[in-house]
Amino acid sequence: MSSNKRIRKIALEEHFTAPGFQSYSKGFTQHIAPDVLRDLASRLADFDEQRIEEMDRAGIDFTILSQTGPSVQGETDPEVAIRRAAECNDFLARQIERRPSRFGGFATLPMHTAAGASRELTRAVQELGFKGALVNGHTLGTYYDDPAYDAFWATLQGLDVPLYLHPTDAFVSPRVLDGHPELTGATWGWGVETGSHALRLLFGGVFDRFPGVKLILGHMGEGLPFLRWRFDSRFAVYSHGVQLAKAPSAYIGSNIVITTSGVCSAPALLGAIGEMGPEAVMFSVDYPYESTALAADFIADAPLDDEVRALVCHGNAERLFRL
Repeated sequence: MSSNKRIRKIALEEHFTAPGFQSYSKGFTQHIAPDVLRDLASRLADFDEQRIEEMDRAGIDFTILSQTGPSVQGETDPEVAIRRAAECNDFLARQIERRPSRFGGFATLPMHTAAGASRELTRAVQELGFKGALVNGHTLGTYYDDPAYDAFWATLQGLDVPLYLHPTDAFVSPRVLDGHPELTGATWGWGVETGSHALRLLFGGVFDRFPGVKLILGHMGEGLPFLRWRFDSRFAVYSHGVQLAKAPSAYIGSNIVITTSGVCSAPALLGAIGEMGPEAVMFSVDYPYESTALAADFIADAPLDDEVRALVCHGNAERLFRL
């Protein structure tokens, strides 16, 4: 066990499921083996035993919980989505109330309309005390760079809380993945989908119109930190008619920050910190889909100095969420 294991840790891509939400996840988890799926279902529904025990063993003091995907992003009826999102957030608030020193919450949002999402985000932050929101990608094929969502981004900026953009399946599976189910989901397809969505927000000017917006990407930034130089190089020479206030790379590390969830690789961590700076990277596990113990050992043993390790493990999250 590393001598650094007991450094304070905050984790923020850590999932649960609310009663009645399992049906949304059937397609989301179809590629997972049945015995593994049963264990995941048990862990997602637990708030007291396995979850707390794993947090304690790994030295995770505080975790921000979010409804597992695709949640209400998979609901086809906008009115039902509004109701179910509120139910989910109320359920989570009751769990947090039981353990306020260990749990915080990300709001589930009905992103079918900017107005509905804005109302529920405002309620979740101002009345329930949530730390922001986690959205499971697009909603029925609609991406949030659409100007119709400007009212939502204005609300997020005004509340001064971040949005965690979590992976989901592409609305239409890319042809290049046909015949290769091993490439779909978390192996490859989700990263492409989520990274592309984040780039739509960047090149769509969302961060120029709303410079206070903070977007969190998991899985070491879905690969975006490692292509910052190329985004600048190619954007400068392509004829596309898109105008940005800054070079594309300038938004990745300021408006876009990342977590280590699901990528326990020291070289990848050092590369992300090198590209974005030590204040743009935060520790996370991706519970229960990844190993808490492995993630804790990874961050404890990574070749970081004490100051940078403290920022990644807890300092950056404390600042972003005002903990």
